[in-house]
Amino acid sequence: IRWGIHSNALAYSMTTLGAGMMNSIFNFYYVKLFLNRYKISETAFHIAQVVFMIWNAINDPLFGYIQDNSRLKCCARRQFSILYGAPLYGLAFLLPWFPWRHYQEGDWVSGLHLTVALCAFDGLLTFVLLAQCALFAESSPQHESRLQLIQYSQVATLISSTSVLFCGLVSDNMEKFTYFQAFTVLIAALATACMCFTGKYSTSQYEHREIHAEDADLETSDGAFSLASIVSLTKQIMTEKNFLCFVTMNFFQVFHLAFYNNFMMIFADNLIPKDVLSSSVRSIMYGAGFICPQCLVLLSHASLKKFGYYRLILFSFYYEGVAAAVMCLLGQEHYYLLAFYVTTNMVIVQASFSLFNLPLADIVDADLIKHKRRLPLSSMVFGTNALFTKPAQSLAPMIVVTILNHYGYYNLNNVPDLHDAMFYLVCLVPFCIAVLQILTWTPFSIQN
Repeated sequence: IRWGIHSNALAYSMTTLGAGMMNSIFNFYYVKLFLNRYKISETAFHIAQVVFMIWNAINDPLFGYIQDNSRLKCCARRQFSILYGAPLYGLAFLLPWFPWRHYQEGDWVSGLHLTVALCAFDGLLTFVLLAQCALFAESSPQHESRLQLIQYSQVATLISSTSVLFCGLVSDNMEKFTYFQAFTVLIAALATACMCFTGKYSTSQYEHREIHAEDADLETSDGAFSLASIVSLTKQIMTEKNFLCFVTMNFFQVFHLAFYNNFMMIFADNLIPKDVLSSSVRSIMYGAGFICPQCLVLLSHASLKKFGYYRLILFSFYYEGVAAAVMCLLGQEHYYLLAFYVTTNMVIVQASFSLFNLPLADIVDADLIKHKRRLPLSSMVFGTNALFTKPAQSLAPMIVVTILNHYGYYNLNNVPDLHDAMFYLVCLVPFCIAVLQILTWTPFSIQN
């Protein structure tokens, strides 16, 4: 600790800062870019999302197994995975923003472009952030130390979330596309530098994890990289009741988050007239959806210590369900209330999601004790969680785009029906998800 700053927590949080800047912009803008600017066809959009969904599900447990069992330093050492993966992650982030040619409406190349961009970005995101998640679980077994990492990460996420706000202001919400492209290049460079800082300076209690063949064997008899060992370890993780409760609840949370990240701008632009909210006010509103969650988590640190993550997460589900029901009853004509509802709901969803590393780390600890492992299977637990939750990132845009196009979004036909469909999506999707999450999260028994 120097000058009141915990050096390892600072190093850890720099990856959160870098990844947060890129992820916020990527998820917020890519759907609108390909639908509105590149004019991708609905069929090509769905094909890209299906390919992405399959790759998204496979790469997490695969990379998790590799990082927990590999003999290569760049994979076995969490810090090296981040250090070497960061530059490639930054390059993958830039893929969507530069068209491969001038796209005509329904151009098949735009579909290929989306597929490559999604798979490359998610592959490098997974490789880097799985290593960071493992660092979280392995930094210390103490709850207080993990809360400190959460605090530092929330400050980093708070700073990184301003990227959407400044991107919107600089590019006039992507209207000035050249400015938008220049801003993404700047973000990629800054993010890469931040993540390399983690790779150089972070540490963990398993700093001297051996990477020789005999020590790379974490429960298998011969240490071989085999399908049987992957299946065996994954089965042990998946048979835990708490893991199943968490992963089911998390699937709906990822769906909910993708729903807001991908469509908040589209919903607001269509449901709230431009003479009610100006472009600059909208930019602030979109930015608030990413900035305020981190402020909320930082302010709730005392409540987190007092009540624990289980109760706070459960409370967030009740709030989302009640707010959605009230908004649905009031109707879409209350524009300012609608703007407030959409923004606050996005804030609550993102804020509660920011706490999810805490229950996952507890699941890692429980698995370590139950199976008497020499080293924790941190990456595998986080990767197996992602195996079942990441498909929601693709399902959300696929389902919503299909519904919107059914009501004329592709050609902006039948605007009144389209607006009704959008409003009911904004209300009913959060309500249904909240009910399902309450049912699946209530049986979780660790509760820190």
